[in-house]
Amino acid sequence: MIITRSWLQEFIDLSDVSNEKLYETFNSIGLEVDSLNEIKIAEKVVVGKILSCEKHPDADKLNVCQIDVGSGTRQIVCGAANVVDAEYVAVATIGAVLPGDFKIKHAKLRGVESEGMVCASSELGLPDMGKGIMILDDSIGELKVGREFGSYEKVADTIIELELTANRGDCLSVYGVARDLSSALDIEMKPFEYKQEEKMKLGIAREAELRHHGEMDADLYYKLATIDAIHTSFLVALRLAMVSVEADGKLASLLAYATHATGVILRAYDSSVFRNAEHKVEVEPTCKTKGIIEVMTNAKVCSVVGVNQNDESLANDDTKELLLEASYIHPDTLVEAVSNTSLKTDDLYYKTSRGSNPQLAFGLAMLASLMDNHTDISCYEGSLNVNVERENETVVVDAKEISSIIGMEVELSRIVTILQKLGFEISKMAEDTVAVVVPLFRHDIKHIQDVAEEIVRIIGINNIEAKPFVFAEQARLNSTTDRYKAKKEFKNRAVGAGYYQNVSYVFSDKTLLEKYGFPVTEEALELANPIAEELNTLRSTILVNMLNAVKRNVSYTKKSIPLFEIGAVFGSKREQSEVISFVFSGQSEGENVRNAGKPTTIDFAAFTQKVGAVIGAFELEPCTYENGLLHPYQSANVMVDGKVCGFISKLHPTVQEAYGIPLTFIAEIDFDVLLPKHINATPISKFQGVYKDLSVVIDKSMGYYEVAKVLNGLELEILKDIYPVDIYEDDALGNKKSLTVRFFIQSMEKTLEDADIESVMTEVMTALETRCNAELR
Repeated sequence: MIITRSWLQEFIDLSDVSNEKLYETFNSIGLEVDSLNEIKIAEKVVVGKILSCEKHPDADKLNVCQIDVGSGTRQIVCGAANVVDAEYVAVATIGAVLPGDFKIKHAKLRGVESEGMVCASSELGLPDMGKGIMILDDSIGELKVGREFGSYEKVADTIIELELTANRGDCLSVYGVARDLSSALDIEMKPFEYKQEEKMKLGIAREAELRHHGEMDADLYYKLATIDAIHTSFLVALRLAMVSVEADGKLASLLAYATHATGVILRAYDSSVFRNAEHKVEVEPTCKTKGIIEVMTNAKVCSVVGVNQNDESLANDDTKELLLEASYIHPDTLVEAVSNTSLKTDDLYYKTSRGSNPQLAFGLAMLASLMDNHTDISCYEGSLNVNVERENETVVVDAKEISSIIGMEVELSRIVTILQKLGFEISKMAEDTVAVVVPLFRHDIKHIQDVAEEIVRIIGINNIEAKPFVFAEQARLNSTTDRYKAKKEFKNRAVGAGYYQNVSYVFSDKTLLEKYGFPVTEEALELANPIAEELNTLRSTILVNMLNAVKRNVSYTKKSIPLFEIGAVFGSKREQSEVISFVFSGQSEGENVRNAGKPTTIDFAAFTQKVGAVIGAFELEPCTYENGLLHPYQSANVMVDGKVCGFISKLHPTVQEAYGIPLTFIAEIDFDVLLPKHINATPISKFQGVYKDLSVVIDKSMGYYEVAKVLNGLELEILKDIYPVDIYEDDALGNKKSLTVRFFIQSMEKTLEDADIESVMTEVMTALETRCNAELR
C-alpha cells in the first residue's frame, strides 16, 4: 500500500509530526514501512505563466514560448507537444541543477535563444506522469508566478510504501491508514463533510428502478447522473502516479482516486446499457450462488460484485449519463465463492478480497466532491440501495484478561479509547468488562486475543516492559488427560516388554491397502494433495506401514524386530478410530549366553504372551476377520471383556515372501476397548483354595475354545478359574487327543471339604461328557 504525507494530511493533522516520527509510528503499529521517499524539488525551479507560444521558425516540433517567471519574462524553446495547451508550468531557470546533475544554462536551439526549460515530472524527480510537460493548476495550491515549485507541499511530498499483512484490508486506503495513525498518535480525525448541490430536482425513481433476486450478500448503492464535460486536475494525476495507480482516462482517474482515498469500491457504468424497452434504467442484482452477485439488465450480466465488470458496460470520458455504483461484500464470503468458479478478476478484486470499506455513502460523497470540482455533472435526487442485514462480531473484553495477555497493566479507559479511535463500538457490561462490536472493515477480529493484539499495536511493543516468560496452566483432569495417561502407560508397558515404538504417517499406499483387502477412502473424500506418491490415502490399518518398517530394519541386518504403534486409522468415509498394533519378526530375543547365541524364532504362543504383557488379559476365539495379511490357520480374534476388539495372527506366507522378511506375527486391537475402566473392588476369600487337574480324551478336531465355552458356562460359585495345562496326542489315541485342564476351587465362606470338591469335579465331568463327548482318561 502506497500513500503520501499530504494525502494523509487531508484526514489527519500531521503538521506537528515529523517524517521520522511517522516512520517509527508506522513500524510500531504493525504497518511496516518498506520505503519512505522525501521528494525534493531543485531550487530555481519556479511556477511560470506562458504569455505566448509560437512555432519555431526552423523546427516543426519545437515551440518558442514567452514565459513570465516572476523575475521577468523569459524566452524558452520547448519540444513538448502539449505546451500549446498550458498556461501555468514548472520552469527550471538558469542556474538550476536537476536530478542527474543536469545544469540549466543559456542555450541556442536551432538559432533561437532559450533561457531555461519547461519541465516534465520525471525531469524533477517526480514519478512519470506520461508524455509531455506538467500542466499546473490550483489543485496544488494558489499558483503564484515566480514561486519556488518545491514550496508546494502537495508536490514536494513524502511517498510512503507500507507492507501490509493479508488480514489488514482496512489499511488499503489513505483513510484506513489515517484511522490507525489517529489512534496511535492520539490525534482526532478530520471530519469529511460534503453536501452535493442538487442541480437536478428529478428523483432517481422517475428514471431508474432496482429489483434484486435471491438472497443478497452485497451492499449496493447506485447514483444516476448526467455529465457534459469531464476534466481532471494536476493533483489527481500526480498523486495517482505517486501511489503507482494506473487509470485509463479522466473518469477512470477520478474513480481510482476516490477508491484509493476511501477504500470504497466504486464503478461507473454507461447507463444506456441498462435502458429497457420503456427507456428506463433497470438494475437487477441477482444472487447466483452464495457470494456471487451478478449485476444484470436486459438478461445480460454487466458485472459481478467485487470481481469484475465487462467492457460493454464500462463508462468512459465520452459517456453522457453515468450509473455510479458503490459496493461492499464480506471478503471471506467472496473469496470462498470465487475459488469455486473460473471467474476472471479485475484490479478491484484485490481490495474486495482482503476487505474493502463498507461506508458506501462516504465513498460516493468523496467521488461526488471530485466530480463537482472537475466535471459539469448533474445528479438525480436520491439513490437506489441494497442493504444487507449483518450481525457484527461481538467480543467480550475483560481488562484484567487483556492485561494478562499483554503482560502489563492497561486501564479499561485506555482500552476503550484505543478501540473507539480504531472504529470499534463499545458498550459497558461490568466494572472491568465491555462488549466490543467489531466493525465490518475489521473482519479479522474474532477473539479477545485479536483485540489484545490491537491494543499492543497502538501502545507499541517497545513500550511494554520485558518480563520473564511465565507458563501458567489451569489444572484440568478430563477424558483427554485420562486417555493421554492410559496411552503413556501402554507405551511404557510395551517398551518394558521389549518392543520398540514405531512412528509413521497417517497416510498409506492405496494400492497396498486394496491389494490386502483393507477398506480405502471414498474417491470424493480422498486426499487432494498427497505428500508423496506412495502416501496417497488415509490408512485404514497401521500394519502395512509397520511391515515397511520391518523391511527396512531387515535391510539394516536386524535379527529381532519387535515393534508397536498407537495411532489413528480411518474408514471409507474418513471416520476415525485409534488402534494399537504389534509386529514381531525374526528371533524371539537377542543373542546371549543363555541361549548360546542361538535364540528361537518367534512363535504364536510367545507372541501372544508378549502382547498380553502389554494389553493385559484377553481371550482368543476363531478368527472372523478377513484381509490378506492373516494366516489361514494361525489367526484368532482377540476378546476383551467378552467383546471382539481385534485380531492376532501369523503373517501370511505370501506377504512375508513379498516383503522379504523372516517369520512374522501381527496384531491390531481397538485402543478404546483397552482403556482402563472403573472397577469396583470385590472381596477375596480368607479360606484356602484347591487346585485340581482333570485329564480327558476328546476328538482331535475339537479345540480348547469349544471346551472352554462349556466350562465357562457352568454356574459354580466356588469354581474360580479354569485353564489348560497339557495337550497330548499319540498314535495309540487314534483320532482322539488328551486334554488336561486345571481348576482352582475356593469358597468365600468355609474351608473346603472333600465332598465340596468332588461335587464340583463331578458336575464338570458330566458337562464334558454330555456336550463334548469327553471320556475320563
